[in-house]
Amino acid sequence: MPRMNLTDTSAIVTGGASGIGEASARQLADLGSKVVIADLNEDRGQEVASEIGGIFVKCDVSSQEDGAAAVLAASEMGPLRALVNSAGLGRAGRTVDRNNDPMPQDDFDFVIRINLLGSFNMLRQSAAAMAKTDPVDDDGARGAIVNMASVAAFDGQIGQAAYSASKGGVVGMTLPIARDLSAMGIRVNTIAPGLIDTPIYGEGEESEKFKNHLGQSVLFPKRLGSGEELAFMVLDLITNPYMNGEVVRVDGGIRMPPK
Repeated sequence: MPRMNLTDTSAIVTGGASGIGEASARQLADLGSKVVIADLNEDRGQEVASEIGGIFVKCDVSSQEDGAAAVLAASEMGPLRALVNSAGLGRAGRTVDRNNDPMPQDDFDFVIRINLLGSFNMLRQSAAAMAKTDPVDDDGARGAIVNMASVAAFDGQIGQAAYSASKGGVVGMTLPIARDLSAMGIRVNTIAPGLIDTPIYGEGEESEKFKNHLGQSVLFPKRLGSGEELAFMVLDLITNPYMNGEVVRVDGGIRMPPK
């Protein structure tokens, strides 16, 4: 059975304006897919979309209307075959701080809304569009979805309660959704990245020193991973017809300490 052919198809990449999302969008485009960059960063999103022959849709992933707009835009370019749920954020905070004050409930809710509810919103709408397409092979395959969790889903650090809960939710929904969508020929997998060199660490000499320090805790290779390396796995999970219902750590073997 050959890999899924993405030529003349469409794909959606949330968070596609930077980091893992951008790298995934570029690799999808290299395989012939027309990619919707679904992001809030208009300037960079438009730039990436233009460079890869796709289109940009301003998208808050937790908005039903924005999600529907991204799915419609993709479907107009070709049958929707792939979704990469890469949009996400973190908001560090202890459950009870040093002044014995509780974490603001709104902070926790915000992270859950974007990372978990937003991922499901984009997933459910994209899957519905995929289900309406014609199958691409004798197995009845119609598409593939890759969610982005984090190693924090398994080894969350101090101050990561909200982030770990959101990513743990993404891990937890992977198998049941894969089971839900199996009748439609849609595969669902999740990646749990480790320490990845994304814009979150900033730029400059101090940033590089900090990243080099972090990299020493990685088993091998002793450095942060790149967005491109994560995108390699994204593309494997999309194009390998037998990968389904799995959560894959891509982390250089790291196991995160408490802090």
